[in-house]
Amino acid sequence: MSTSPDWVIYLQSLSWDAAIKISLAALLGAIVGLERVAGGHPAGLRTNMMIAISSCLFTILSIEGFSMQGSSHDTARVAAQIVTGVGFLGAGALLQTKRHIRGLTTAATIWLVAAIGMAVGVGVYFVAIFTTILSTALLALLAPISERLERRAEERWKVHQAAPEEGSETEMKETRK
Repeated sequence: MSTSPDWVIYLQSLSWDAAIKISLAALLGAIVGLERVAGGHPAGLRTNMMIAISSCLFTILSIEGFSMQGSSHDTARVAAQIVTGVGFLGAGALLQTKRHIRGLTTAATIWLVAAIGMAVGVGVYFVAIFTTILSTALLALLAPISERLERRAEERWKVHQAAPEEGSETEMKETRK
């Protein structure tokens, strides 16, 4: 019979390796999330942290949480479900109008942060950290270029819409005169 309080037994069973992985996933998700907040985009700090943490935890659970029983130990199933589930979250970030689809970068970032969390969960720390630094740098550095290109495309679209199409009724009337 154990005389230790329940919380002591709980702490003894806690895997510090898993706690470190989850903490790293939270930090990496926060880095990406801070960039999104700074740019005024949806799915900011807390969302990206939660996605990274949950993906990491699901990955850890798929590897360590279920006892191996013959061929039924398939960690790839959980990984596939993370990808599918996070794709559903990303789809919720998309808005479509007549001329634009908004939120594609946010949806891609959600997926990316899940992958970073999964990488931490399997212990591929360098890849997770490198991916976080690279993707955050790309998001921050390419934002002004992307905005400039989008404005240029919008201006071209407006000019195209304002110009009469070849063979239009107005053009035909002018050629008859």
